Order: sequence, then structure tokens, then C-alpha cells
Amino acid sequence: MYHMEIHTNIPLKNYVTMRIGGNARFMVDVRTPSEVAEICKRAKAQQLPIYVLGGGSNTLVRDEGYQGIVVRNRIPGFHVIAETASDTTIRIGAGELWDDTVKRAVDMNLTGIEALSAIPGTTGAAPVQNIGAYGQEISETLVAVEVYDEQTDTITTLSNEACQFSYRNSIFRDGQMGRYVILTVTLRLYKSAPQPPFYAAIQKYLDEKQITLYTPQVIRDAVISIRSEKLPDPTQHPNTGSFFKNAIIEQWQLTDLRKEYPDIPTYDMPDGTFKVPTGWLIEQTGLKGQILHGMKVHDKNALVLINESATNYADLAAARDEIIGAVRDKFRIQIAQEPLEMTQ
Repeated sequence: MYHMEIHTNIPLKNYVTMRIGGNARFMVDVRTPSEVAEICKRAKAQQLPIYVLGGGSNTLVRDEGYQGIVVRNRIPGFHVIAETASDTTIRIGAGELWDDTVKRAVDMNLTGIEALSAIPGTTGAAPVQNIGAYGQEISETLVAVEVYDEQTDTITTLSNEACQFSYRNSIFRDGQMGRYVILTVTLRLYKSAPQPPFYAAIQKYLDEKQITLYTPQVIRDAVISIRSEKLPDPTQHPNTGSFFKNAIIEQWQLTDLRKEYPDIPTYDMPDGTFKVPTGWLIEQTGLKGQILHGMKVHDKNALVLINESATNYADLAAARDEIIGAVRDKFRIQIAQEPLEMTQ
């Protein structure tokens, strides 16, 4: 029987991909839903806050660290729970690495998450910010999540609808942040081949390689290749992937901006707003490739901040605020940070 070991005074910078931040007062790995329940009850009794950490690729830690318990979710599992002629439903443990989940689904020749290949982090973290890339979002295949509800001390299931997914958002990072610990994720994937039209970058890759037979593996290979070009490996260059969310603007703002920037790239959103690539906005400010306070604006993708020499959160915050300010001054658009912050 595995016994939960609670460690004290752990340097969190070793557990997050940006490699900065103070210490965790307590840290524990959990491998079963009952361990999650037990640690949450213990924390409540001692009035300690809890932060659930997956791969640390979308989390920032402040210099003062975390005074509560950092729970590393390591719940395993990958089980087919239902199958029809057209689809397969799989339940995955929240501690499984997300890219391993994608690889296993693709190996089974299932479609639905192949464009989400090579996204770092755990499967349990994927619904939190409704991960999306190259025309797919996890909300499109997610059936339900099993969660531990700290408010009621019960294990319960939330439907897709109950998660309130929107662009890079969900109930888990918005309305009910801190209430639920995700235990398993259930996805429904399809046996049919991926269908065009594909995202522009994927289509370009397929055209260049003269690929016209589309399989989940072909799309996965394309995405891995494109991402490795655009996104630096966090083990070599500390970063959190996209540091800023893409900007969402109203029609009147777009009309206004087009007068001055006729070539502004946009994507139509279902609710009548427009998504503007924040990387493009940052590029126009001239900050691409620059180093601010030890943080480098990646020269291949201005959405990414690489920690070149910053040693503390204050440096990162200064760089972030300078970039946000430059975009606001030039475009009157307020851009927002994507990674979550471990706060008390």
C-alpha cells in the first residue's frame, strides 16, 4: 500500500517550467481519489489552502512561495468504457501526461484530440483552461470529469455543460476555482478520419509534404513538427508556452483598428466577436526578440516568454506589465496572461 508522504519546504521552481518562485510549505503526491479526499480533509481541518499541480507548465509561482499544501496529481488510468460503431469513450486518470493520452488515442486510430499533440502537462489540467490548438478544443470531445468537491466532501461527476467551457476558460479557473480537484477525464473520440478544412498551418504542412490521406497520426505528426518550430522546449529554455491569451475584440474595435492596420489578422468567434493573435500585436510593438528584465520575448513566437536570466517573480511581472502596457498604448487592447498563479 502506497503511503502518502508529505514533504516540507520544497523549492517550487523545480516543479514549474518557468523555473522561478519560492518554496511550498508542504507538498504531497496523490495517486487515488481517496487520497485526494483524505488530503483535502486534512488541509481543511488545519485551515491550509490547497493547490493542485499537474506538470507545472501553466503555473507561475510568486517569490513568497505557497503557504499551504501543493498536491501533485498522479492518478493513473486509461480505460475504454464504451464503444459504438462510430466512436469510443475513454476514461483517463488526471495524473496521466496529456501527450501520452493523445498518443494512445492516435495509436487506436481515434480522431478528436490529435491536433492537441505535444501540449505539456497532465490530462487533469487540460479541461481547466479548455486547452485548444490548431482548430481543436478539449471541450469538443470531453463528456464528463469526475471531481472531488471540497465544499461537499464528495466525489461527483460534472457534465461537459457543467464545466462552462469558453475560450481558454472553464468553471475550474473562473467561477469555482479551488473548489474541485479533477480525478478523471472522460473523452468521446471518433473512428472516422480527420476531416478538412484544417487549420492553415496544418494545411500548409500537408501541402508541402504532398499529403492527401488524412489519419490521426498524420495530423499528430504535423502538429508536433509545427509546434517544435514555434515553441521552445521548456526543459532547455524555461517557459510556459503561450504566456498571453489571444485578444478577443468587438466589431467596433476591429473596424477602428482596420483603418490604421488594414492587414490585422483575425479569426471569427461564434459569438460575433473577433480573435486577434496577441503574438501579432506584440510583434507590432517591436518587442519580439527583446529581453526585458531577464525575460526574452521569443523571436519565433512573440506569445512565448523565455526565462533567460530572471531569478524571481518580480522580474517576470515587470516584463509582463511592460508588454501589456506596450500593446495597450499602441492598440488600446488589454491583453491577459494565460498561466495561472499559485496564490494563497
